[in-house]
Amino acid sequence: MKSTLIPIFGLLLLFLMSFISIRPPQSTKTSLEGPWKLKSIHIYEDNHIIDTIVSSEEYKQIKIYSEGKVMWTRYVPKDSAEWFGYGSFKVIGETLEETLEYGSSSMMKIIDTMRVFKFKLEISNDHYSQISVDANGQYSQAENYERIKE
Repeated sequence: MKSTLIPIFGLLLLFLMSFISIRPPQSTKTSLEGPWKLKSIHIYEDNHIIDTIVSSEEYKQIKIYSEGKVMWTRYVPKDSAEWFGYGSFKVIGETLEETLEYGSSSMMKIIDTMRVFKFKLEISNDHYSQISVDANGQYSQAENYERIKE
């Protein structure tokens, strides 16, 4: 009886190990990885939303986060200026920090004076907001994104 139990336990152990190894890893963290589309912008006064600008076909903005890099582009057909930027990003707690390396000529004028952009980050699986906060802790505006799915 002892000799038949060893192969059974061996097969059972092998089965459990293969089941565990093919199961996708469970992530407890929500990630910015992937493409996002701007859905709206909130304008704040005294940390309360006073206006919402909803994105449309006339105003599109896409961001892509991948392996510590960020790329974004904005399309506004009524504006002759081009808007895009590229750089790195990191999330520290509830803070999103983007450091831009280069961008369109319009964006380079901004990058020349300020390369690092810090935002308060609120994120769920399919939505995130990057909120601009001034030196006094007051919200000024938030860009609200939705994950682009296949």
